[in-house]
Amino acid sequence: MSGPSVAELRAVAQPHSTMDRASGEHWAGVLYMRKLSIYVTWFLAKTPITPNQTTWLMILFGLAAGGVMALPGLGAAVGAAVLIQVYLLLDCSDGELARWTGRTSITGVYLDRVGHYFAEAALLIGLGFRASGTLPDWYTVAGFAAALGAILIKAETDLVDVARARSGLVAATEAAAGQFQSRGLGLARKAAAALRFHRIVQAVELSLLVVAAAVWDLVAGGLTATRVLVVACVAVAVLQTVLHLVSILASRRLS
Repeated sequence: MSGPSVAELRAVAQPHSTMDRASGEHWAGVLYMRKLSIYVTWFLAKTPITPNQTTWLMILFGLAAGGVMALPGLGAAVGAAVLIQVYLLLDCSDGELARWTGRTSITGVYLDRVGHYFAEAALLIGLGFRASGTLPDWYTVAGFAAALGAILIKAETDLVDVARARSGLVAATEAAAGQFQSRGLGLARKAAAALRFHRIVQAVELSLLVVAAAVWDLVAGGLTATRVLVVACVAVAVLQTVLHLVSILASRRLS
């Protein structure tokens, strides 16, 4: 059985309604990963592998990246970054496979969200161990603190839909996220979004920053760049946790 052509698959698995979402697609997906993932999905469509099994693979690669991140040296940093690229590839393919096979499910959506929680937390914890150099110390604690912040940021977003569902409301729209009761807060949110500083604690960006820090440390000697990155991740995670909560409460997502 030859299966679908890539063009047939793309028409169903990568519809404009999904690819053109304002906030639903990572920049790496738009730039290059969706061009690659459709071929992985084409291969998976000819196998017994299900969308949820693909998501489980995504989760395993995300956790593995965190484990490799904890190891010393430039090679480990590059290895973790490569594993995150595979994680992102599978993150694209699981949804594409679900749309092609018609096997979309609440379980799949849930696993996808859990995978994002796990991967980002694992990377930040791994970074903390990496910055410690030998035995766990305050940098290890900082890694766990940054991981907690990253989880809380995602939880704040997801809890909007939980609160709305328990109140008998439908999920919030993207438009509601940009509507604020205060014009000043709306402008502040746009400014923060433009700076993109929150992405330092997200998996793809963090893995690339760790590689850059590892190169710096290799040239300069020591772990200064890696340790500065850990401190920056903690600062951004704490700040973003507060700002994101204020943004949600001030927007129309809960009304």
